[in-house]
Amino acid sequence: MHYALKIMRVFIAIFLLALTITGFSTPWMRRLAIYLGFVDAPAQRKLHSTPMPLMGGMAIFVGAIVAVLLFYEGSPPPQVFGILLAAGVVALVGLLDDRYGLPARAKLGAQILGFVILAYFGVTARLPETVPLWLNYAITLFWLVGITNAVNFLDNMDGLSAGISGVMAAFILLLGAINGQFLVTAVAAGLLGSCIGFLRYNFKPAQIFMGDVGSLFLGFLLAVLAMQLRFPTTSEFVTWMVPVFIMGLPIFDMTLVVISRLRRGVSPNTPGKDHISHRLVEMGFSQREAVLILYLFTGAFGLVAIFITQATAVEGYVIGGVTAVLALYAIFRLERRRERLAAEVAH
Repeated sequence: MHYALKIMRVFIAIFLLALTITGFSTPWMRRLAIYLGFVDAPAQRKLHSTPMPLMGGMAIFVGAIVAVLLFYEGSPPPQVFGILLAAGVVALVGLLDDRYGLPARAKLGAQILGFVILAYFGVTARLPETVPLWLNYAITLFWLVGITNAVNFLDNMDGLSAGISGVMAAFILLLGAINGQFLVTAVAAGLLGSCIGFLRYNFKPAQIFMGDVGSLFLGFLLAVLAMQLRFPTTSEFVTWMVPVFIMGLPIFDMTLVVISRLRRGVSPNTPGKDHISHRLVEMGFSQREAVLILYLFTGAFGLVAIFITQATAVEGYVIGGVTAVLALYAIFRLERRRERLAAEVAH
């Protein structure tokens, strides 16, 4: 009991330290971004009407990394070091993209390099031993790239990406703590504190954006943490659904956007106002309401993930199948609504 209380105090301390560091450093990052020219200019596809400083993601990065490292005596364990190094590489390329506008292949290259670093330190998806190593690596890379870019896609409205990342980090923290995964829980606590500290300045009306340095860092680190969750008492045939449900909202949004753009003959990398957040605003919700609704949906996905950890294989696959059908139906209805609105405008 005393050991458990001591561990919980450590998690709380990491959370509070990350919250404080990020909350304190964000205004300074705002000033630095303006001085260095890290500014996001208004455009037709964007919602802000005045130039907005970037580099908020650096405050998230510093808060999370410093909070975790300060609670290790000496060097962190090799796996933690590998995770933070890989996430740092991805964040660095995101920072360069915020300043110089790098091509998409440069960001993809950084994510692949991050995967190589993780593989070197033995951080991969732990599939059954019967699965070939090459397939394990392929699934790990696909998951990392997919989730990283899905969270990056979500950075399209004040407070959206940071808030949803915070909710997902909270569920990872909870599941990690329940299953005695100290390393995962510690990093998730730092990430949660940083997201909340940043939201103070990013929720509408935002004073600063996180930029790609923040969204790519958050997406990559969340993907790694979710991938490392372990559930010893749950069937291996169903546990793979847990990280998928935790990341359910970003996965849904990215699927919606990719399908919508491919149907219109547009590259998925083309920016646009076709995300789920934009569609909620089109339905009459304010931007704040749309963001809060998506927070709730992210929480609902997280609750289902917790249930999955206690479910049988049959229950898990029934829930997974029903959710997939409902998601596809929602995409179908949203696309039909968009087509109807476009037809009305044309006439």
